[in-house]
Amino acid sequence: MANLHGFNANEVDPNPGFDPIPAGKYLAIIVASEMKPTRNGKGEYLQLELDILDGPYKGRKVWDRLVIKHPNQQTVEIARGTLSAVCHAVSVMAPKDSAELHNLPLMVTVGLKKRDDTGELTNVVKSYSRRESGAVPAGAAVVNAPGSTPPWARK
Repeated sequence: MANLHGFNANEVDPNPGFDPIPAGKYLAIIVASEMKPTRNGKGEYLQLELDILDGPYKGRKVWDRLVIKHPNQQTVEIARGTLSAVCHAVSVMAPKDSAELHNLPLMVTVGLKKRDDTGELTNVVKSYSRRESGAVPAGAAVVNAPGSTPPWARK
């Protein structure tokens, strides 16, 4: 059990829930990544959490799963190709840790698919590419000192 420290739902408006964002290209950053075991325990996937940086869906999140370890070699090759696309998009060609891919702007192509369990639409990341010229979030033109956090990555 978890102590909810006196939480009172009468004092907080309920979240209405979120529909998936429309299919399209979005400027985003990877804000978190984590290796997790596959459901059947026969492999591992890298889960990427991405934040949309601009437009009407600014602040929304999408996730991607790259099955990096798995008995099916084709599955692994697809994931490695996708990871390569991420690396090319953020110009980090040989990361030693997935955290090196965080907070670097890139374009994501988001699609929609029906979930197998509920039939509801959900977002899927279809591809990654370099940020397009002109696709700069507000405040991103500020020059940052080496090692500083870019404006679009600050919370």
